[in-house]
Amino acid sequence: MSSPTEQEAVPASLDADARVAPSRTEPLVAAASRPVGGPLGEHAAVGRHWFWTPQRIGLLLATLALMVSWFGKASCIQQYTDSNGENQLDWRAGRPYVAMCYSDIVPLYSAERLNQPGTFPYRTSWVDNAGTPNAQVRYMEYPVLTGLFQWVDAKLTQGWVTMSNAGWLPGALPVAIYFDITAFWLAAAWLVTVWAVGRTAKRRIWDAALVAISPLVLVHAFTNFDTIATAFAATGLLAWSRRKPVLAGVLLGLGAAAKLYPLFLLGPLLILCVRAGKFRDWARTAGATVVVWLAVNLPIALSLNPGWREFFRLNGQRGMDPDSLYNVVSYFTGWAGFDGPLRPGQTPTALNFVVGALFLLCCAGIAYVGLTAPRRPRVAQLCFLVVAAFLITNKVWSPQYSLWLVPLAVLAIPRWRLLLGWMVIDAAVWAPRMFYYLGTDHKGLPQDWFLGFVVVRDLAVVGLCVLVIREIYRPALDKVRLAGVDDPAGGALDNVGDVFRLKPVRLPQLSASRR
Repeated sequence: MSSPTEQEAVPASLDADARVAPSRTEPLVAAASRPVGGPLGEHAAVGRHWFWTPQRIGLLLATLALMVSWFGKASCIQQYTDSNGENQLDWRAGRPYVAMCYSDIVPLYSAERLNQPGTFPYRTSWVDNAGTPNAQVRYMEYPVLTGLFQWVDAKLTQGWVTMSNAGWLPGALPVAIYFDITAFWLAAAWLVTVWAVGRTAKRRIWDAALVAISPLVLVHAFTNFDTIATAFAATGLLAWSRRKPVLAGVLLGLGAAAKLYPLFLLGPLLILCVRAGKFRDWARTAGATVVVWLAVNLPIALSLNPGWREFFRLNGQRGMDPDSLYNVVSYFTGWAGFDGPLRPGQTPTALNFVVGALFLLCCAGIAYVGLTAPRRPRVAQLCFLVVAAFLITNKVWSPQYSLWLVPLAVLAIPRWRLLLGWMVIDAAVWAPRMFYYLGTDHKGLPQDWFLGFVVVRDLAVVGLCVLVIREIYRPALDKVRLAGVDDPAGGALDNVGDVFRLKPVRLPQLSASRR
């Protein structure tokens, strides 16, 4: 059993505890630093300022980015006075798409019946398409923690409106107040994400600035409720890196109760723990995850089961979204899909099977990579591969889902130019998406333009996956593993030798004459 330092040589001239300065290591940052004096000098005093630490600068940058993001959505909470003298939300003339300010938070306030007093998620129901053959009883469509989050924000909105009517607070349309209250908590969740990534990155703490100023944050921080899940996932990885497996499981369980994807992080941890002989640590994390998820879900599942099952029912019946690869293939080939045209309420059984099979196949491939690499991969590398595989193979890739990848990508491949290039491409998909939804009848874009951007985005993510796999098999190229560093996010796995490893399958080589 060999140690990580024996498995792969690293430069000995670098200090493993020295903070990495991006102005020295990243050409993009070095060029950007020229107007303020250029890269950090060799004799500069580092880490001595009493207030402006890299962590606080990252949080400041994230705050500024979130302010820009809010202003980008603010156009969709403007109001006007109609002919009856009543204030209305100004969504006239396709404003959400023309101004590209659309946010799910605004229509869901009334669609989920949060604007009505006395309602409670998973208990309150309504009928869609009433009086037609396609009539359906509906409930809150989000996982429990996200649904309760929306309900609490709605109650805070009602309290604000009450105090506003009494003259104690400024007033506005309830939906605008609801959006602002929700945006405040979502912004706080993203700040927690930035903080956790900075703490997990350790000597590469400046990499958290990529999370803070990501173009995806500018566009999608307030598109939906996904920053809640990123906060729990990032803090869960931080707890794991601090050798606190139970706390990591608690945080991942809460994240899975908000969005499903933090649950996927248990898979990479399992592979790495099996390889390092740390299965007990993984079992403690997985056990805590399951217990916390059940503690959040069971009270609703047992008392309000039809409402609790709504999230799973809708995901099962959902067809391929416009931004999935299945829809891209369907559009450009004329293929109707695995199940053909679906009737309302019909489950796309074949599509669901193919989606699940492809994701499991990708997970098997990632497990093979994790068990055959010459040096045990870093936690963030495998976590990024699993979440990226889920998004690529899934039948739904809502635009805000890309936020899931941002913290993992920064920890897995801290290459600023490549990551910013991908983030710009991914964020830019928002523009053709909005004008595609506007419709060609209203001077919008045809579908093929939008799908072309989707393909470019997917290729960019696939390219990042290829780079991660390349660095896994050639760890000398991994920028994190310089100066003898093993895995800053590894926790119990950091600087631990292997007890189990598969030998990679070697294809038979051709003889010299046949070559």
